[in-house]
Amino acid sequence: MQLKAQVMDDAAIRRGLTRIAHEILEKNKGTEGLMLVGIKTRGVPIAERLAKKIEEIEGIAVPTGEVDITLYRDDLSNKNSLMEPELKGTAIHKDITGKTVILIDDVLYTGRTVRAAMDAVMDKGRPGQIQLAVLVDRGHRELPIRADYVGKNIPTSQNEVIVVQLKETDQLDDVSIYEK
Repeated sequence: MQLKAQVMDDAAIRRGLTRIAHEILEKNKGTEGLMLVGIKTRGVPIAERLAKKIEEIEGIAVPTGEVDITLYRDDLSNKNSLMEPELKGTAIHKDITGKTVILIDDVLYTGRTVRAAMDAVMDKGRPGQIQLAVLVDRGHRELPIRADYVGKNIPTSQNEVIVVQLKETDQLDDVSIYEK
């Protein structure tokens, strides 16, 4: 793959997450009943950053969790049957029944990851509402899923790839477009 353009640096990512935090608080009229659930892998540190920003703004800690969608993927039967899927674990330690669960991911593309995450969350309880926050929405949906909160909309072609790097997983904050 060849680098085409850097679209967000660390400052742009920070501003996007700050905006999302404010929008979450506005839409939900505060923090009551909220839970942030990051979709592994990069959704987890984004959820933790959003929780920290919300606490800075409101002075109230919002519970966080993480969800592993491996067993909920709709393409498992397409994978090499000799390879076992690698489970990374789901950690939702609070009761989500009746809560507003905000699923958080780095990139929204086809919508299949989000669908799998919703199934995983529903196996843990029955939330009152599920919302979606993403750092980047690149378009090309295959399912009728849209984000409630978006850090940046980046229209792409099918032969482009969005690569999100975060300090927690990659030692730097960066969002770039690569050509396949």
